[in-house]
Amino acid sequence: MSELIMIVDDEPGLRALLRDTLGLAGFEVVEAFDGMHALTLLRTNKPALIVIDINMPLMDGFELVERLRNANDLTPVLMLTARGDKSDIARGLKIGADDYVIKPFGIEELILRIKAILRRSYKSPSIPAILRCGPIEIDDDQHVVSFNGDRVELSPTEYRLLQILVEKKGRVLTKKYLLEEVWGITFESESTVTDTYISYLRKKFHRDGFDGIKTIRGVGFQIQEPKHSE
Repeated sequence: MSELIMIVDDEPGLRALLRDTLGLAGFEVVEAFDGMHALTLLRTNKPALIVIDINMPLMDGFELVERLRNANDLTPVLMLTARGDKSDIARGLKIGADDYVIKPFGIEELILRIKAILRRSYKSPSIPAILRCGPIEIDDDQHVVSFNGDRVELSPTEYRLLQILVEKKGRVLTKKYLLEEVWGITFESESTVTDTYISYLRKKFHRDGFDGIKTIRGVGFQIQEPKHSE
C-alpha cells in the first residue's frame, strides 16, 4: 500500500504539480487549500508526511505546524518557502518542521527530501533497541528518549540525529555523513541544517553537568561519554 502525503498550499497550480509528481513517484495524495482545511482533513486522514507552504492566508504554515505539535501530532513536515530568509527557515525547524525546500525547487530534490524524511521516521532493524550515552537513553522499541530517567520529547529528525550520534558515540561524524544519513542529501551542499539541529539537541541535553555533544571544528560532530562514566 502506497504512503499518503498531504499537500497544504493555497496555489491550485502548485498543488496540481505536486499531486501529479508525487503520484508518479508512487504516493497517494490528499490536498488542502489552507491550514484550517488541513486540520479538518487530518481528522479522517493519517498521512505519512505533510508538505506545508509557509505563505498562506488566514493560517500560515508556521501556525499550522505549531498547532500540530501543540496537539502532540508528530507527523513529519516538509515546509515550502519562497523566502530565502534564514530566520524563517530556522523558525520552521525550531517549531517542529523536519526539513524545508526553497522555491523554486527541483522535483527530484523534493522527492529525495520526502523519501529521506520518511526513511528516518521508521525504525532501522540494525540499531540496538536500547542505546545509552551518559544520562541519555534511547529506547528504540518504544521510540522514547530519556535524560536521567525523564522523558525528552524530540521531533523525528532530532531523534534520528541523536540516534546516529549515540550509536556511534566517540566517533567523529562528518557533516557530509550526517547530511546523507539523516537528511538523505547525497550531493555537495552548503546546508547548515546539521548545525541547527545540533544546537537543538544541545539545548535539550546539555544540562546537569552533561555537555557531551562536541563540535570538531572543520570536520563534524561527536557525542562523548562523561569522563566519570568511562
